Amino acid sequence: MDGLRFDVNLSILFTELPLLERPAAARAAGFDAIEFWWPFPVAVPDDADVDRFVDAVAAAGVSLVGLNFFAGDLPAGDRGLLSWPGRRAEFRDSVAVAIDIAERLGCPAFNALYGNRVDGYAPAAQDELALENLTFAGEAAARIGASVLLEPLSGAPRYPLRRAADALAVLDRLPRRTNLRLLADLYHLAVNGDDLGAVVRGLIGRIGHVQLADAPGRHEPGTGALDVRGLLTALGAAGYTGHVGLEYVPSVSTVDSFGWLRVKEHS
Repeated sequence: MDGLRFDVNLSILFTELPLLERPAAARAAGFDAIEFWWPFPVAVPDDADVDRFVDAVAAAGVSLVGLNFFAGDLPAGDRGLLSWPGRRAEFRDSVAVAIDIAERLGCPAFNALYGNRVDGYAPAAQDELALENLTFAGEAAARIGASVLLEPLSGAPRYPLRRAADALAVLDRLPRRTNLRLLADLYHLAVNGDDLGAVVRGLIGRIGHVQLADAPGRHEPGTGALDVRGLLTALGAAGYTGHVGLEYVPSVSTVDSFGWLRVKEHS
């Protein structure tokens, strides 16, 4: 684990605070990097809302290292617009907003959730739309030196990307994919039965970002059965130099859930 850098996903941690107060709370807890799911309820928020978000991150003195594109209504079960017919404009509008935020804050990576299968549309047609939107997003991100990430998910039966190989099969259909990479969420991959050791050892060159939670339960490390420390050690040994996003539901208070890191620091 030595040498790895951790960031806090503020869409799932510090949720006891208003969203704009969370960057400062992360800084107070000792973190200098954060990430967010889409922090607005719509694809195109008011300029004033974007300004307030940017100002809150900048004022806290933390780096924004990851940002999701608009993914629909997550609490209602939506899981992205990349492959959702009829919502291409929303997705692409959110890309423009995200690029603006990234230029102002230096964010290097965007997560494009693939989207659920939609009744009435052939899966092949949805997959073609996803490729078009990924190409669009990848080109937009490349203009500012950023990457686009594709993430397998668990707990969403209509979401077609479940293992690392599923996401890579999509990316491999794109002729230019130098800045299109796998988001390896260790929790989702474990729940879906992926071999985490094989992912870490064999796919390190294609991983653009790592997230973690213990499994089962999706709480902080030490609450489940995953060998989180072993996996993090393997990541470091394989040469991973990016951030590892803490993306779990704390079983205790948010600050207390960082105890596993403090144990590591003093061991």
